[in-house]
Amino acid sequence: MVSEHIWQPRGSKDSAVANMVHSLNQLCQLVGRNFHVTSDLQHTEICTMIRPSCLILLVSAVCCGCADNATQTPTSSDGTANRPAVRLALNWYAEAEHGGYIEALHSDDYLDAGLNVDIRQGGPGAPNLVIQELAAGRIKFAISSADLVVLGRAKGVPLVAVLAPLQQSPRCIMVHASSGFERLEDLKNIELAISDSRPFALWLKKKVPLTNVTMVPFSGQVGEFLLKQNFAQQAYSFSEPFVAQEAGADPKVLMLSDIGFNPYASVLVTTEDTIANQPEIVRGMVTASAAGWRAYLHDPTSTNAKIHAENSDMSVESLTFAAAALKPLCQPEDRQPACGMTVERWQTLIDQIVEIEEIQPEQVVAEQCFDMSFLPALER
Repeated sequence: MVSEHIWQPRGSKDSAVANMVHSLNQLCQLVGRNFHVTSDLQHTEICTMIRPSCLILLVSAVCCGCADNATQTPTSSDGTANRPAVRLALNWYAEAEHGGYIEALHSDDYLDAGLNVDIRQGGPGAPNLVIQELAAGRIKFAISSADLVVLGRAKGVPLVAVLAPLQQSPRCIMVHASSGFERLEDLKNIELAISDSRPFALWLKKKVPLTNVTMVPFSGQVGEFLLKQNFAQQAYSFSEPFVAQEAGADPKVLMLSDIGFNPYASVLVTTEDTIANQPEIVRGMVTASAAGWRAYLHDPTSTNAKIHAENSDMSVESLTFAAAALKPLCQPEDRQPACGMTVERWQTLIDQIVEIEEIQPEQVVAEQCFDMSFLPALER
């Protein structure tokens, strides 16, 4: 398999710097730029030059001029030369919520569909950045959430969701069990680490009193949660809580869906332009991704090992737990296809985003947010 994995593994600071350097140099080689980064500097000097939180932006800058062009084919010796190269950008570090896509890559489902797919890991800032990359045409596909598709379309970005493996949102607020909080309405007198401009946070603020709750930026880690008792943070129900528990904490999850906010998650997103001009590539991506999700939910063992190798913060045990916890979230509603979507769900989401005053009424049309025509017959 020739797909290049320009991922951002998570581990020690020194390892992160080494991977940072390696990834940048790989990118430079791929795009033919006369640019090279060495690891001769001390860690603090490198962080001054390239802050980890800005790495994804720097990677994008290096990639400017080498937009994901599915008509280009890489030279290779294993029969992939005639397969179009397609980049898929993740909206976070590789974790279980991306398992089906990573399964499709490592099980050659994408190659079997005639595509040479390159998966790029994300990190803090990636949820919004992948939308920007789609808008600029630098990538053809990204993983996102349904609410960000709605916001993107409201801003004129013609995003279209084509596959929704997570039918129920795993978004939650993680609190300490010792806090006594049983419902989101109980939250009070704590710090809450949250991306406070995201629709789920705005919905929370609108629907819950949040008495004496101080919102602080979300770092993407569980470190503060481990150190502070009067602390809560946003999370995915099958991810951060298990990591915190492994570290000795007492996490409890309060689901955002309990107050009605339940968008599709881990959604495969493309654009109207790609659908119109390269429908067979979209069909191949959807077919292979659906196959990857079926296989991952059936037996995630080998893919979890690969995710752990790229993201060491996620132990094999935590990934095993997450994959099992994903199964009920991936179950479709009665008489609905796996990975499918309904106009009713999209309309509910649009109405909620109108209610939090992020978009105007009738600014986004539910039927234009998704396209199920590429789902294989087995799924439909």
